[in-house]
Amino acid sequence: MSITRAVGALALAGAGTTAWALYEARYYQLTAQTIPVLPAGAAPLRVLHLSDLHLTPSQRSKIDFVRALADQVHPDLTIATGDFLANAKSVPLVLEALGGLLDRPGAFVLGSNDYYEPGQVNPAAYLLRPSRLRESRAMRPWGDLVSGLRGAGWADLTNAEASVELGPDALRMALRGVDDPHIDRDRYGKVAGPFPAEAQLRVGVTHAPYLRVLDAMVADGAELLIAGHTHGGQICLPGGRAIVTNCDIDPLRASGVSRHRVGQRYAQDTRGGAWLHVSAGLGTAPSAPIRLFCRPRATVVTLVARG
Repeated sequence: MSITRAVGALALAGAGTTAWALYEARYYQLTAQTIPVLPAGAAPLRVLHLSDLHLTPSQRSKIDFVRALADQVHPDLTIATGDFLANAKSVPLVLEALGGLLDRPGAFVLGSNDYYEPGQVNPAAYLLRPSRLRESRAMRPWGDLVSGLRGAGWADLTNAEASVELGPDALRMALRGVDDPHIDRDRYGKVAGPFPAEAQLRVGVTHAPYLRVLDAMVADGAELLIAGHTHGGQICLPGGRAIVTNCDIDPLRASGVSRHRVGQRYAQDTRGGAWLHVSAGLGTAPSAPIRLFCRPRATVVTLVARG
């Protein structure tokens, strides 16, 4: 094969891969996981985990997908792990998308993209190091988003705690969360210490699954950890294997269910600890609107009794 033909073939393959990655980024899916974390004899609970919508005004298909989840899933609780916004005009659209979910119990934390307008993103840079915030970036109307979610009765877990009673057993769930560790807004000291003694399930929530936060929550007795931020790797190898996570958790735990114990650094180390669910999320940054072998998804996490 001549050099000209080889270059042409590579260009064609690259264009095809890009087209597929653009398609995948809009192929929203609802997936399911089961975690045996409830006390013996407890009735199952359905938790809808949403993350990383990165919503813009033009994304009607994403709004419609999320809006349909209330009647499709009937969750006992929705947990949203941040990066709702990708545009300063998107706050009312986020609330529209959440729709009937706002009539049910919910809890949330924010991510960096809820606070700041992004700079230009070079996806290849994530291969070298996690992205960092430039303080000169313009602010987004995150206060309006928080007011809307709080006004609907959702618990704000921004360096804060909450408790809810769920299901036919009125199971007592204690929740605690932090602001986004990716931009160093986490203040775990505000909620640190043992979970309430009456809690039947202890849950920690964070946008980005940085190890310092996961370790602190597990040390205090968290049994379930919920996080987003990674986009599941966003550009993955065939089979969905992540290459990067844009934080310090290992790529094998970039999405789905795993375990975490204090001091654990790698997915292969699975001895006990808390259950961890990391969402692959539903969106991308507008400047990098592609996903490869990593379709956007929301997840129904069914919590069942241990054993």
